[in-house]
Amino acid sequence: MTLSRTKKLVMTSAAASVLMLTAACGGGSESDSADTGSDTGSSSDATEDTAASDPTTYTAGEYTAEGSYQTPGGTQSVEVELTLEADGTITAVTVTPQADGGNSEQFQTKFAGGIADEVVGTSINDLDVSKVSGSSLTSGGFNAAIDEIKDEAAA
Repeated sequence: MTLSRTKKLVMTSAAASVLMLTAACGGGSESDSADTGSDTGSSSDATEDTAASDPTTYTAGEYTAEGSYQTPGGTQSVEVELTLEADGTITAVTVTPQADGGNSEQFQTKFAGGIADEVVGTSINDLDVSKVSGSSLTSGGFNAAIDEIKDEAAA
């Protein structure tokens, strides 16, 4: 089966367009006000990082902090609310996106939707989130807020 030169050119152009679109939608640098990562569902890379200087007891209660992080489009932030037990166990967490639109808002919303599954039941001393639901930069703001809460809650 032979294709005319025009059909080959059209098919080649269409294939190239699909590849470029796929590459643009994947992980890596996004455009202004972007958060990096890819939309891979609920993948998560929450790792544990225990530091010897962290206290072992906290004042149980509800805490709120805001954490900032850098994106190619500028500084973004998220608000973190969590409930903490005296032994440092996180029993509830809510992340409220603070982005003003664009890709950062989408990534923050995905992060907010998946974070509770990753951290509830975990000790705040062992928490170091690197990526949730395809969002890797938002974790920087989340971890900054967690550090503030640890300082505030230290007994």
